[in-house]
Amino acid sequence: MRVMVLFCHPVETSFHASLHKDVVATLRGAGHEVDDCDLYAEGFNPVMSREERLGYHEEPSNIEPVRGYVERLRRAEALVLCFPVWTFGPPAMLKGFFDRVLMPGVAFDISDPAHVRPALTNIRRIAGITTYGRPRWMAIYMGDPPRRIITRYLPRLTGPGVRTEYHAHYHMNVATEQSLAAFRARVVEAMKRF
Repeated sequence: MRVMVLFCHPVETSFHASLHKDVVATLRGAGHEVDDCDLYAEGFNPVMSREERLGYHEEPSNIEPVRGYVERLRRAEALVLCFPVWTFGPPAMLKGFFDRVLMPGVAFDISDPAHVRPALTNIRRIAGITTYGRPRWMAIYMGDPPRRIITRYLPRLTGPGVRTEYHAHYHMNVATEQSLAAFRARVVEAMKRF
């Protein structure tokens, strides 16, 4: 399977960076073709310009500023999003990717605005791998937007039948070596079965 791994963390020595390496190595070891998209390392610009917003609905020219990312997304059969949760949301870099790349003609067909249809029908599986600084109860209290993005919003762009999974380590601020090792092992096992 062609898997696009979207990784978003600015620190290469972080726990999340080591998780990302495990994800990529495990997927490749399981025989998948992996497109490892490290948004920070690639210097992705998350800011939608005025010109981009004005041309947002102008298909197919709307993809020109992010054509390379659109082509990579269209080649993928699965997405694995690997990111920390900050302020109960994805990092600004990843949110900018969603804003700039998941547009009309790429992620959805808006030719009939009353009946928007999914356009990422090439995607059959989605996984989220996240870490939170706060405990699970606090994420629930806040509505847990990252979980909803992975398990509810992205599947709306792919059509029926997409399989989703979400792996989260909560309360990183008090994490122990044992809890981090257990989470890492859980993620590796999930990627082996992906």
